Amino acid sequence: MLLQIGEIAEQIPQIPPNSKCEFVDHIFKSNPQLQGVVVCDNGCPIALIMRKSFYQQIGTLYGFTLYMGRSIELLMDKNPLVVQYKTPITEVSKLAMNRKEENLYDYVIVTHEERFFGTVSVRDLLLNFAEIQAVAASFLNPLTGLPGNLSINEWLVKSLLEDQFSVLYIDLDHFKAYNDTYGFKEGDRMIQSTAEILKHSTLRVGGFLGHIGGDDFIVFINDYNYQECCDTIIREFDTMVKDFYHADHLTQQYVLTESRSGKIEEIPLVSISIAVVTNRYQRFDSIEHISEEAARIKKRCKMIKGCCCIDNADTCST
Repeated sequence: MLLQIGEIAEQIPQIPPNSKCEFVDHIFKSNPQLQGVVVCDNGCPIALIMRKSFYQQIGTLYGFTLYMGRSIELLMDKNPLVVQYKTPITEVSKLAMNRKEENLYDYVIVTHEERFFGTVSVRDLLLNFAEIQAVAASFLNPLTGLPGNLSINEWLVKSLLEDQFSVLYIDLDHFKAYNDTYGFKEGDRMIQSTAEILKHSTLRVGGFLGHIGGDDFIVFINDYNYQECCDTIIREFDTMVKDFYHADHLTQQYVLTESRSGKIEEIPLVSISIAVVTNRYQRFDSIEHISEEAARIKKRCKMIKGCCCIDNADTCST
């Protein structure tokens, strides 16, 4: 996927600043598809001449007589949008769309090491921007906007190469019962609120947060300082989740709904479980090995009432 603006730049004619308007007229008439030329001084772009603007001025009542034999400096745009080769396409798109309406469809000039490299049309810019957005969307969970499984797998592989890592597998217990009782819309809202808590906690420790899917999340930290992060997540979740229940459910601490076995049962309120896998206590040679260890720890989490955090040293805090 193309990410830098220079990767989509195309060559167009460049002329010196002392060129005559009649020379530019000749270039445009010889190249019917060409929409602009760049004015360069010793290889450095200093101005832009767009076909539409050029002929609008030449085509006035006295324009042809006034300009045709004179320097192009009288008609050129001395303040075009100029960007460096490595500037992200997404950033250039924003800059281009923020131009004045009369310049909205002008070429974007691209430089490399301060010298003219090429130009990009607005059409090509928007087509590539749309492609980038589409690819980016495929990496993100549509509900939370967090990185999805493609990015998560990359981070799992990356973790294997780290001297220290902690991987936090996070999910919501009894979430199905909540969905059955309050509906999917409220269930989605709870997942989004959980994601916000995880974002803030992950940011504090400089980690990476991904959304595996449903009510399952994952956090990667390049050290062993995960306990405070887990404690914060649990504390903030305990406070947040109260806003998602009616008063009677909060009082009785359960909802009556159908269990996975098909029976109507008292199902506890939603809690959050964190299974922590680190390489402090054991070595891992594959991402499958990490996932297997996480599954083992998550089974232990499910046996504990309320929110909990368990790591692969068999320590537990609730």
